[in-house]
Amino acid sequence: MKTKVLAIDDSRTIRNLLAACLEEAGFEYHSAVDGREGVDIYPDIAPDVVITDINMPNLDGFGVIEELRGEDINSKVPILVLTTESSADLKARARSAGATGWITKPFDDDSLIFALKRVTGAVA
Repeated sequence: MKTKVLAIDDSRTIRNLLAACLEEAGFEYHSAVDGREGVDIYPDIAPDVVITDINMPNLDGFGVIEELRGEDINSKVPILVLTTESSADLKARARSAGATGWITKPFDDDSLIFALKRVTGAVA
């Protein structure tokens, strides 16, 4: 069974890059165009890991993390932040909200796959 990834990012380019990288590596890829859509489709997808941007319309990445962590069923699913932001304050805020890790854009395919495998224990 493939590891399911839900990527939430308002950039079509980033979603396309993630799709190419993750599908090539054997992951089952799903995406949402903003935080609200990501939280709304989360129960139907039941992902093994979530990747979220921070700066998005409708619901930002911090809101995504807080909403997903607000439900007991979601407390164990790893959430990786993938963003251009890199300030220590934002990283600390994401960690305190419940993020598992932080990856800065532009991402390296191999590093992203390694991080996903590490947080999910998956082979893909």
